[in-house]
Amino acid sequence: MPLISLVRHGQASFGADDYDVLSDLGRVQAACVGEELRRRELRDPLVVSGTLLRQRDTAALLAEAAGFGAPAGPDPRLDEYDHVELLQRYPGEAADGQPGNRQVQQLLDGALRSWIAAGDADGWPAFSRGALAAVRDLAAGLEKGRDAVVVSSGGVIAAVVASLLGASADAVVALNRAAVNVGVTSLLSGSSGLTLLAFNDHAHVTGPQRHLLSYR
Repeated sequence: MPLISLVRHGQASFGADDYDVLSDLGRVQAACVGEELRRRELRDPLVVSGTLLRQRDTAALLAEAAGFGAPAGPDPRLDEYDHVELLQRYPGEAADGQPGNRQVQQLLDGALRSWIAAGDADGWPAFSRGALAAVRDLAAGLEKGRDAVVVSSGGVIAAVVASLLGASADAVVALNRAAVNVGVTSLLSGSSGLTLLAFNDHAHVTGPQRHLLSYR
């Protein structure tokens, strides 16, 4: 049965003019997770990503480090939601004036929870369905004996996992918050559909590699 590894992109450029660019750390993380996936001896894995630059660059660096083939064409259903637009739509109040990493995360948690609760047909439900459909379509199209690596973002991975588990909005927010850069979530694709095996595995950025651990 195909194994599908959902990989969150490497660290992006928080606070820079263009967030959608891997930081220097993010590029090292991408190579690190590629080496980890090579160690796992995936079967001729098909590598795909969303269209966002941080996702595509992570996929390319990962594939190169792992010795996999070049990534296939990107799937826009794997793109992350626009967190800047979401924060503008559902503004909150940062605890300490100018928001830092922790305050931004608190604001984003609240905005994401409000977006899910709104239930607009073209909002969270469409985003969540699209993310799950992208992974299901990929699984259905895999040749026998072939695995896949999907490079996406925390919100997409949280949506897929929550959908498979029938989890609540609060669970989605918690999953999204916990997602580690280049963490690996493993799904098994079988006759009964997709099954979650592991969420957010990040052993490859612990121990001697702890300096590579990041969340944003």
